[in-house]
This record gives sequence, C-alpha cells and structure tokens, in this order.
Amino acid sequence: MENKIKIFLPGLDNQIRFVRRNLDLKGKSTLTLGSASEEIVKILADETETKAELIVEDYNSLLNSRLLLEKKKNLNVRLMDFEFTDFNDKEFDLVYAQGSISNPRRSKIVKEMKRILKPEGLFCVGEVVSLKENLPQFVLDIFDSSDLEPLHINNIESYYQERKFEIIDKKDLSFTLNDYYTKSLYELKKSVKDLEENEKSYYKKIINMISHEAKAFLNQGADEFIGFYALIMKKL
Repeated sequence: MENKIKIFLPGLDNQIRFVRRNLDLKGKSTLTLGSASEEIVKILADETETKAELIVEDYNSLLNSRLLLEKKKNLNVRLMDFEFTDFNDKEFDLVYAQGSISNPRRSKIVKEMKRILKPEGLFCVGEVVSLKENLPQFVLDIFDSSDLEPLHINNIESYYQERKFEIIDKKDLSFTLNDYYTKSLYELKKSVKDLEENEKSYYKKIINMISHEAKAFLNQGADEFIGFYALIMKKL
C-alpha cells in the first residue's frame, strides 16, 4: 500500500499516484511546474533516482520552495516564466504540472513544454475544468479572480490532441476538490491566526481569494460547475 503523501493542490495526492501507477519513472529527467509542488518533486527525484527540476514564477514561491527542499541535494529549484524557460530543446523525459497551467497563458506554456520535451517525452497534466457549458456569474467570477481559464471537460482531450500529444491515460479527479477546498479553509483559518497585522494586510488579497473560492465551492453549488482532470500524454 502506498504511503499517504501530503500534497496541497487540486487533485491532492491522487494525480502523482495516478502517474506513479502508470509509468516507469526510473532514470527519467523531470521538470515540475508550479508552487506548492515540493512534495511532488521529491517523489519524482526518489522514483527516477536522478536530479529533478522545479520551476516557479514568483520570488516568494522560490524562497519557500528552497526552504522546504534545502536538505535535498538531487533537486533544483529555479525562478522562470513557464512560457519562456531557459532549458534546451528536447531536455526532459517528463514534464509534470498539477493545477499550474489552467490559465489564459496555457497555449504558450504548452508550446514551450513541447519544445523542451524529448521526442516521445511525457506530459503529465492536471487541469481545472468546467463541467457545464453555461456557467453562472459567480463561477465566472471565481475563474476571473483566480486567473483561471478552464477548458470544458469534453474538450480537454481534443485540445491536447490538436497540439500533437497522444493521450496514454486519463482520470477524472473532480471528486478530490471537496476535500481540497475543505482543507483550504482549515489551513487558511489556522494560518491567519499566526499572521502579524502587517502580514495580514500584505496577504489580504490571496486570503480573500482562497476563502471566497472555497466557500463558493462548498456552500454555493460551484461543485456542479468546477472539476479537475488528469492526463498522461506522449509528445508525437
């Protein structure tokens, strides 16, 4: 039985377990995208038995990731724009993203990931998706405030196929979101108690965003409209 892994992202531990169960990772060079992915990159480093890369897009995430990973010698954390990385063409066997590219820049990011993936390289993606075509305004407001631009669940596979990826496996992880948002509210309340007044002011925007999103999902019926979908794909 697999040990419980603590991953605080949409999809929780289920996406990385889905990947581990379906792929032989040993010896593969990996790149992980996004903050709060420290546990994921540690798993990939252990499974591949080689150095694993993590990139984040803001300085606070960089500092936090380096602090959490400082004792791991086979990991490297860097600050990079996902659309314009410093990596060479065809550098990685596998790129992993969990909830980090479901935004208006998706197409440019996917193009960049395809550039740095080796021929037949693997792209493991978890995406926030919309479950219905016509979304109420409060759900659109959530997407807007969180800088999300979800694909419809029926269109996500064709989106990647049109960009020359072969879908190897897929899994609907929408069932994880209730736990994710419940934990979000719990962690938020716990964290706010420990913040100084000046810190509360600094983090006010993100605190309000997380609180609003979680409460809408749990209490206002947003679970009918928001899902999470994981794909394992091969670059053609």
